Amino acid sequence: MVVIDILHLVDRLEELVMEGRGIPFSGRVVLDEERFLDIVDQMRVTIPEEIKKAKRVQQERERIIAQANEEAGRIVRLAQEEAEKLVSGHETVKVADDRASVILERAQNQAEQIRRDADAYVMEVLGQLEYELDGLLTTVRNGLRRVQQSHRPVTSPHVEAAAVPPASKS
Repeated sequence: MVVIDILHLVDRLEELVMEGRGIPFSGRVVLDEERFLDIVDQMRVTIPEEIKKAKRVQQERERIIAQANEEAGRIVRLAQEEAEKLVSGHETVKVADDRASVILERAQNQAEQIRRDADAYVMEVLGQLEYELDGLLTTVRNGLRRVQQSHRPVTSPHVEAAAVPPASKS
């Protein structure tokens, strides 16, 4: 059966009324009963089908809207998760940078302290070595003088001064 458009059926009813014969002094019209009932039967078949179509269209519309809302919600959730990851990543990087700066500063301070301690140790050891060497040098000079005095030839004082090399002090 061919589904006839509701508006077309309404137009046919209107034509039927216009073609009907008017009853004088009553404002009423005599219609062709068979044509009228035929149009009403077609309306009985067509209207439920149109209502079903309208319901299907409405349900499809609601399904599409629900699907669009669901997709929009999913996209918003993904965007929020990504934003949280970016913020968290940014905070993690900032914390790591701050920690790296603290570690680097500590390492530089420790290195400087080690250098100062090493310099102090070297100064102490070299000072002690200088003191001991100075003592040894004094002992060596005294030993040389004794040996020279005990083997002193009877010569002039100028020869004695030339025999002992001058002591150099660093």
